[in-house]
Amino acid sequence: MTTRREFLQATSLTLGSLALGSRAMAADFPSRSFDVVIPTREGGGADRLLRAFAGVWKTYLDVDLDIGFFPGASGAVGYQVYMGKRDHDPHNLLFGNMGPELAVMVVQEPGYSYPEDFQYFARLDVDPSVMFVNADSPFQTVDDIIAAAKERPLNVSTSRLPHPASIGALLLGEHTGAQFNLVPLSGGRNTIAGVVTGEVDLGVLPSGSVGAAGDALRTLLVWDDTNPNPEVFSNAPTMNEHFGTSAPALVSSRAFAIHSATIEQFPEEFALLESTAKQAAEDPAWIEAAKEANQPVEILKFGDRAACETFAVGMIEQATKYKGLLTGKG
Repeated sequence: MTTRREFLQATSLTLGSLALGSRAMAADFPSRSFDVVIPTREGGGADRLLRAFAGVWKTYLDVDLDIGFFPGASGAVGYQVYMGKRDHDPHNLLFGNMGPELAVMVVQEPGYSYPEDFQYFARLDVDPSVMFVNADSPFQTVDDIIAAAKERPLNVSTSRLPHPASIGALLLGEHTGAQFNLVPLSGGRNTIAGVVTGEVDLGVLPSGSVGAAGDALRTLLVWDDTNPNPEVFSNAPTMNEHFGTSAPALVSSRAFAIHSATIEQFPEEFALLESTAKQAAEDPAWIEAAKEANQPVEILKFGDRAACETFAVGMIEQATKYKGLLTGKG
C-alpha cells in the first residue's frame, strides 16, 4: 500500500501547474452547489443528520448541498462512485459513517484507501454502538441474553456485517461464551424492524437509530465509556463496567470527506470548508435543527481533521484485528 508520504511526493510535481487554477477558483469559491455523495440509502441516519446540518452550513457557504445516494456493498459503492466518478474539485464531497465504512474498506479491499485517496475533515457525531431488544422481549437484561445464548445461538440483526456494533457482539460472545449469529439486514431501519417483528432475537446498532425508535425498543448494553443518555437508553450498562472488560469504544461517527488530491490542489478552498463547517457546528441553530430531525443531541460532537484522523486510524486497527470474524471466516 502506498504511504501518505509517498502519495504526496508523487503528486508534488503537479502542484505548481495547478496553483494558478486553484487561486482563480479561490476568488469566487464556492461558485456552485456542492455535490455530496452519501454511500447509504435515502432516509437513513446519515441522510437525516446531513440534511439538518446542511441547512445551517449553507448560511456560511451561501450555496446549497445537493445530495446523491449510492447504497450498495455495505457502503463501498458510494465510495467507489466518489473516488472514480467525481472530479478533484472542492465542490465535490462525501458524507460517510467512518466506523462501519472504514471497516468495510478493510474487509472488502474495494480498491480505495485512507488516507491516500480520501480524508475526513468535519465529524458531526460520536454515536456508540448498543445492544437492544423489542420492548416486549422476555430478555430484561444483558445477563438474560448471555444465559439464553449459552443454551442456543441467538440471531442478532446488524445493519452490515463489517460494523463497530458487529464487533461489539463478537467481543461479548468471546468474553462470555455466548453464541451469536450475526444477521446483516441492510440498514438501520431493517435492523430495527427485524427486532420489532421478532425475526431476530435482538439487534446491535448505533444509539442514534435506537433512540429515534422510542419506546418500541429497550437498550441492554452500550459499547462506549458511558451511556450517552441513561434515560433514553434504559439505564443500560457499558460492557466494561458490567463485565470488567477493557473493550475499546465501538462507535459510529459521521463526517464529511474529500479527495486527498483536492486538499493538496485547492488549499484555500479546503481551509474555507474546514472553517465554515466548524462555525456551523458551533451555531446554536445546529442543535435546534438536529432536534427537529429527531437526532439525539447528546451524541453531537464536532471533530476537525485531526480528530477524524485519530478515529480513522483506530478504527482501521480494530477492523484489521477482527477481519476474519467480520467476513465470517474467523
